[in-house]
Amino acid sequence: MKLKNVLIVVDDMERAKAFYRELFGLSVILDGEERVILTEGLVLQEKRVWEEAVGGKVTARSLGGELYFEEPDLEGFVGRLEGYREPVEFVNRLREDFQGQKMIRFYDLDGNLIEVRSPVGVF
Repeated sequence: MKLKNVLIVVDDMERAKAFYRELFGLSVILDGEERVILTEGLVLQEKRVWEEAVGGKVTARSLGGELYFEEPDLEGFVGRLEGYREPVEFVNRLREDFQGQKMIRFYDLDGNLIEVRSPVGVF
């Protein structure tokens, strides 16, 4: 068995595609309008379609999971994040863990939790 993709729910597809393109450098591989596949295996699904498919409501900011990225220039990324055209809600500001690895946690524009760390061995 092989994990193929990770799906997150978004309210506004164009806004979400721009967010992940501009801040994370992800590109669209397949654009199905209501479902879009980005590079790195990230799938964006429109909230309305997802709620119909699962028969329930999406809970944003649930803290039940997160997208994890690594970025060697974490300070530069944080600067781009803080200067993004829409406000980003931070869970943890830039800090170091007990091993000295830098990290930050925040929500995307739809309330999906994201963690970005410096790569292991890059402090």
